[in-house]
Amino acid sequence: MAATLAADQPAQAGVTRKMHFTQTVESSPDPGMDRGGDQMAIILSPNEGTLYDGSMTYAADGPVQVMVLHRIDGDGSGGQAVWTVDGEDHFAVSLIGPGASSGSSEFTGSALALHAEDGFTATVSVDGWMRGQLTEVVVQTVNIEEEAPPLKLSRARVPVEMPLVHGLYGGEGVLYVLTDASDLEYSAFASERIGWDVAFSPLLANATAPALSDVYVFTNGVEGNGSGRYQDDVFTDTPGQPGGYSPLRRVNEVEWKFGQNPEMLSSAEEVLGAEEDGRVEIEDTGIVANMPHVKWPDGQMDVRDSAEITSDSEYGGAQLAALDEANMTVTFVAHRGWGPDGRTVYHIITGATPAGPAGMMGAVDSPALEDLAGGAAAAAVYQFNNGIRGPGPLGFQPSVFSTVRDDDNYTPIWSALLVSWDDPSDAAILGTVADIEALEPGEVITVAAARPLNSAHVINAPLVDPFQMQEGTDAADDQGMAEDGADEGGQDAAEDDQADEDGGMNSQASGNSTGP
Repeated sequence: MAATLAADQPAQAGVTRKMHFTQTVESSPDPGMDRGGDQMAIILSPNEGTLYDGSMTYAADGPVQVMVLHRIDGDGSGGQAVWTVDGEDHFAVSLIGPGASSGSSEFTGSALALHAEDGFTATVSVDGWMRGQLTEVVVQTVNIEEEAPPLKLSRARVPVEMPLVHGLYGGEGVLYVLTDASDLEYSAFASERIGWDVAFSPLLANATAPALSDVYVFTNGVEGNGSGRYQDDVFTDTPGQPGGYSPLRRVNEVEWKFGQNPEMLSSAEEVLGAEEDGRVEIEDTGIVANMPHVKWPDGQMDVRDSAEITSDSEYGGAQLAALDEANMTVTFVAHRGWGPDGRTVYHIITGATPAGPAGMMGAVDSPALEDLAGGAAAAAVYQFNNGIRGPGPLGFQPSVFSTVRDDDNYTPIWSALLVSWDDPSDAAILGTVADIEALEPGEVITVAAARPLNSAHVINAPLVDPFQMQEGTDAADDQGMAEDGADEGGQDAAEDDQADEDGGMNSQASGNSTGP
């Protein structure tokens, strides 16, 4: 349920409630006495008799500190800084960390806030418990989750091992994965070359120029491990260059001219210099390939502390379970969702925009993707921010994807749409696009484009077969067909899984929980 916080609510000792919400907050001047010009955003407000305990993940547009307030008697704090609004209620202040634009922190205290010297906007996700009765010093709305059995899916998260490909940028090495391509012949060639099923994604051909970067693939010359059978591919940028990185690449084929002595070219400048000198020819093939970088000079994707992936593993934090450079493999976390007709699909998260949500998911900030929001190169993914708790990205039911691999309109680029139940107590499992479209917008559910930090939320989330490297292509196909048949209709899939793990959907159907 959603509780509007007001200062005149009485405290209720002994009441314990679960809290889980994600929200975007903007700072305002710290209301505490003698706080100077500091800025503050209250996440959980102080109230007599209330204690909060849990964890918070945050991403802000500037450095912030986590601020935990502890109620004290009088103004004695043993030398610790004191916060008070009216000079009567006093709180000892704990500031956690030196200040960062993103992070996670556990907390126990009477109130929770973010603090900085300058104004900021932040997206926060809180998971924890409240003992006592919520009230407000500064009026806001907090969503309180009624305790109810969550939706549990078997194999909600599984590891997927993928081959790494070595490339070059500025004379240094990069490691990347090749997941999708806009040309059928190229995707078949690349699949055979790297030993991974590179998906044919026709919609990638519609990607706009600002959303693309270049890659140079060699068709002759120095032998090597590039995607074109010769030297390593050469990239024009990596995530290490602020503001411009895109995982989507225009595939430019480089051919050494007859009579030239081929040599290793390790940067875009060297490739273009060789063209200017008349030594090579460069052809823009018109093909767009999805080549997310996993490791680059001075950086890499985050790796989880534990390589063990289970259905209870977190969605965010880090998307890699292991990075094995010796054997040139990377293990992503594959997340289970549903296709438009309810079949099971798995996706990996390689990048996103804006930077805040990307950081919270442990994905690579990919600012160029914002140009694809709502365009012809992206498809819709429905994410749920309240309703029935489950393994989805916001802590509720799994996402529903509007297209799947082998569809004529498949793409790994997704514009996120948020689905909110107008009354979370009415929530039911929505396992297909038809389920969502059948409900009356604005009366039963609200569907709106996700805009964290007032920016379009675009995600690079290729759909993958997580079993192909473990069992071989034929076995993986059999596995996928078995799951598709079992999951036909979405709702039946959810009920089957819930019956396996929770003894049926009857208890789940009456439960509800809320998000922001």
